Amino acid sequence: MKYKIFLAVFAISLISSIILFSNSSTGVCDPGKGCDVVNSSSYGSTFGISNSLYGIFIFAFMIAITLFHISKPNNHTRRIIHGTIIIGALIALYFLYLQFFVIRVFCVFCLVVDLGLLIALVFLFWLWRH
Repeated sequence: MKYKIFLAVFAISLISSIILFSNSSTGVCDPGKGCDVVNSSSYGSTFGISNSLYGIFIFAFMIAITLFHISKPNNHTRRIIHGTIIIGALIALYFLYLQFFVIRVFCVFCLVVDLGLLIALVFLFWLWRH
């Protein structure tokens, strides 16, 4: 049950990343506002690759490894899932900082991904305590 919660967070984050990546062809985000401003800023890509594209690959991988862990639990996949949540939450905090204090514009889909990772981190800490 507990890893199904992580699975749900990863699935929602994957969908949000796909929407962000496909925005240029679908026009989901209003031009010059919110997501468009955040994604077209200098912080919208890393090493010349869109952050949402990274998100697509990372969340697809996390869904696959979580499904594998649900069917065949082991310490190795558990550590990968937990480590990725911790790293992802730290990156999410950085992206939230950028939106709130540097860019000063908010992207709804980015916030979904970032807050989802922080919720997963809180749930992870709760699991460790129980």
